[in-house]
Amino acid sequence: MLSVVLPSYNEEKMIPLAAKRLGEVLDGAGIDYELLFVDDGSRDGTWEAIRRCSAGDRHVVGVHFSRNFGKESAMFAGLEQARGDCVVVMDCDLQHPPEKVPEMYRLWEEGYEVVEGIKEDRGEESGMHRFAANSFYGIISRLTGMDMAASSDFKLLDRKVVDTLNALPERNVFFRALSFWVGYRKTEVLYRVQERTEGESKWSTRSLIRYAVTNIASFSSAPLHMVTVMGVLMLVVALVFGVISLAQKIMGVAQPGFTTVILLLLIIGSFLMISLGIIGYYLARIYDEIKGRPRYIISRVCGREGEQS
Repeated sequence: MLSVVLPSYNEEKMIPLAAKRLGEVLDGAGIDYELLFVDDGSRDGTWEAIRRCSAGDRHVVGVHFSRNFGKESAMFAGLEQARGDCVVVMDCDLQHPPEKVPEMYRLWEEGYEVVEGIKEDRGEESGMHRFAANSFYGIISRLTGMDMAASSDFKLLDRKVVDTLNALPERNVFFRALSFWVGYRKTEVLYRVQERTEGESKWSTRSLIRYAVTNIASFSSAPLHMVTVMGVLMLVVALVFGVISLAQKIMGVAQPGFTTVILLLLIIGSFLMISLGIIGYYLARIYDEIKGRPRYIISRVCGREGEQS
């Protein structure tokens, strides 16, 4: 059986459309499946839409969080709840084309354990958004040593891969990078990002920046090494100015330098504050991890026999 995990946040209008479209595609391909919608603490009627769909379609399962925990938590909740022999993770706004799911499934039947959805075209988006996205994936690719420039959350995972991800103990997770990190036999499927038919994107510039910073910190220690780099840089600057000062002293030349001293103090102070900020951020992440709180809290489930909504 194939499980399709669909994280959902304020997607009331898209739930019935996604369930209908995926059902048509998978029924047409003769694939046994379940559609697992994870409501990430939505403020609109998303949960009611999921309940209505589950009441009318035995393939639909709903999971509701007690509050908003974020997309990464929603994806991992779906992986833990999924019962299929393989699992597809995709957005419920249908920007990930459902028609590609049977193609992924056939590749899985051929023996591939991870089928990556690779963006052939990012669709219509602003130049600033495209630049920010390319910059983020360029940075994360360099930091992790894995080419994630065109990757997405749209992918199929074999059951053994799902079990491996579910066994990871960390709380702050980056699904897209972790699915690269675990390895296994991989292949790719190219797709074009589709335009929304209902609703609007829930990602603002601020939320995208927060998402980028959080995921870089959760998957790489490179920002911590920047502290060392800044320290070495300031040591070089100090040595250069020290040599100049000694040379001027030997030659008996007066040392004008009030402006230079002020600038150096400002630069050093800025580097120190940035370094403390980076270290403090990582300490906060460590603090979150050692508290051991769950990634999410499920308050309701619907659509499975014997389970109450």
